[in-house]
Amino acid sequence: MTETVPSSAQSPAPRGKRWPYVLPLVILLALGGIFAKRLLDVENGVDPSLIPTVLLNTPMPSFDLPALPGRGEALKSDDLKGQVFLINFWGSWCIACAAEHAMLLDIAASGDAPIHGVDWRDEPALGLKWLTQRGDPYAKVGQDPQSKTAIAFGVVAAPETFLIDKQGVIRYKQTGPITQEDWHKKIQPLIAQLKK
Repeated sequence: MTETVPSSAQSPAPRGKRWPYVLPLVILLALGGIFAKRLLDVENGVDPSLIPTVLLNTPMPSFDLPALPGRGEALKSDDLKGQVFLINFWGSWCIACAAEHAMLLDIAASGDAPIHGVDWRDEPALGLKWLTQRGDPYAKVGQDPQSKTAIAFGVVAAPETFLIDKQGVIRYKQTGPITQEDWHKKIQPLIAQLKK
């Protein structure tokens, strides 16, 4: 008496049913590639906290933001062209913004470039109170409660600062608080170069 083996056990699994076994391997290889690239970047001196922007060297997005109450004119992209300036996204709710604020006051006092602020996802009264208590480094401050301008700039988290040239082109993006080292080694020299 011979034993018969079911036909399903004799043939390999159909191609469509192999994916559950292959997919984890593909994901693991992709993650390994990403981690290897980041390690090489760190080894080559690239800042691992740097989040690049696809908007670098492209015109800044157009915007027209109402001013904070009692803060003068609205913040409009069309009014800013012809000057080198910084645009800083912040909010009274942002702990890292509080850590950066003293540096922004120093930058404003230096007179190297005006800083325009975007009070992002904030109550106008809270933003105004925050500036009154801590000091106001901004030439103009616009409100962005619906995140429309932040989304247009690709802002991920506050604070983020963009350096814009005279033609309205984004030349630098700072993710996170600006430090003394960032200012003196990266941003200030770039401002001087763009003003020439």
